[in-house]
Amino acid sequence: MRKSVLLLTSLLVTLPALGQKMTASKKSVVQSVENHQNELIALSDSIWALAETAFQESGSSKLLADYAEANGFKVERGVAGIPTAFMATYGSGSPVISVLGEFDALPGISQKAQPTKEPLNAGAAGHGCGHNLFGTASLASAIAIKELIEAGKLKGTIKFMGTPAEEKFFAKIWMVREGLWNDVDVNVSWHPAALTEADVQSTLSLVDFKVEFYGQAAHASMDPWNGRSASDALELYTTGINYYREHIKPTVRIHYHIQDGGQVVNVVPDYARLWVRVRDTKREGMMPVYERVREMAQGAAIMANVDYKISLISGIYEVLVNRAGGEIMQQNLELLGPMSYTAEEQEFAKKIQEATGKAQVGMDSSISPLKETQEHPGGGSTDVGDVSWNVPNINLGVTTAPKDTPWHSWAVVACGGMSIGHKGMLQAAKAMGMTMADLFENPKMVEKVKAEFKMRKGDTQYEPIIPDGPPPINGVN
Repeated sequence: MRKSVLLLTSLLVTLPALGQKMTASKKSVVQSVENHQNELIALSDSIWALAETAFQESGSSKLLADYAEANGFKVERGVAGIPTAFMATYGSGSPVISVLGEFDALPGISQKAQPTKEPLNAGAAGHGCGHNLFGTASLASAIAIKELIEAGKLKGTIKFMGTPAEEKFFAKIWMVREGLWNDVDVNVSWHPAALTEADVQSTLSLVDFKVEFYGQAAHASMDPWNGRSASDALELYTTGINYYREHIKPTVRIHYHIQDGGQVVNVVPDYARLWVRVRDTKREGMMPVYERVREMAQGAAIMANVDYKISLISGIYEVLVNRAGGEIMQQNLELLGPMSYTAEEQEFAKKIQEATGKAQVGMDSSISPLKETQEHPGGGSTDVGDVSWNVPNINLGVTTAPKDTPWHSWAVVACGGMSIGHKGMLQAAKAMGMTMADLFENPKMVEKVKAEFKMRKGDTQYEPIIPDGPPPINGVN
């Protein structure tokens, strides 16, 4: 008898999803996604083929906004002064739940939907981060909730936020500054991945800035003493950065890209430019490094006897984790269960792994357990972080590429344009829609998520890390 009680107790502790039920609303979410499946795949594939980069996503934005409008949403285009940003809204009153959609591509990684490297359009962009899937799945989940509100089964407001330029410039910062999340109770987001999990890890804060040096041109052989070399300053500056790396904490990252170091060998260059990026797991750790690296530019300019200019491009916060929201998402992932793959899809995945030098183990869509939140995570950065410091954010990752696939690569582009990516996209839409249904139906869940947000944020006052004025729609040199 005692063994039976212990076994039952163990099951209750380790298998919380067994107590979850596929409610009528969640069944409707799943059915909605499946009803729209063919349209969603076509929409995603069209965005995949367009592969438009930051602030240039006019076609991709229009496809998503038009589809939202066709499904009954009120669409506001060009929000926050950004032509490709939009907000689609349905319903009224509380709660107000928003869902993020991204749709920008990465330059230079065009790829056909095949497991061997071959560009679709040589030199063109490609969706190496799966954003063609991202925006489409998020809109699908919003449509599922909209249909439930329309049928009188849920009450409240659903918002789809069309957010461009995540890979560069970070449009969400300007959208946050515009106040687009001021009335939102909870935000939901996801990202394509090589595993499926309710994401309760943070990201790295980041700041981008441009450094320009201005000197005096001269003949590099006949009278170099009449020149003041901007590229000398650039080299002195990067040398300083590289020596500084020994004296920063292991959580810090510094990158730079030399954009102009001079044009010809026989001219002392009077202009040089580089793009610098500083990251850390916490904004308070990043800012002192940023200030120190800025000061180094002045030192380099003094040594080379040139002038200099520093221009802030943008900066983003680390993601503020919400475990209460993660637990809700985790339960819905477990309720959905893992995706299955055909033999052809597994073969495609193994060929991708072979081509990228990884173990040929195929696809893995198992549901990862909810992990402990790390104080200092590795990885990249995202402007979802800025949203998460203004409204509670629930995040999700869903398998859309084979295990260990290099991200931001041709391999991810290939998977995003075929059935492996499509399956992950549809699974993400269902999981997010089911989680939002929970929030609409359970005010106490919303309260718990908001209470954790308030506790984790503490007395931090959010200040966007962007220059005054409009976003850099025409790009930054």
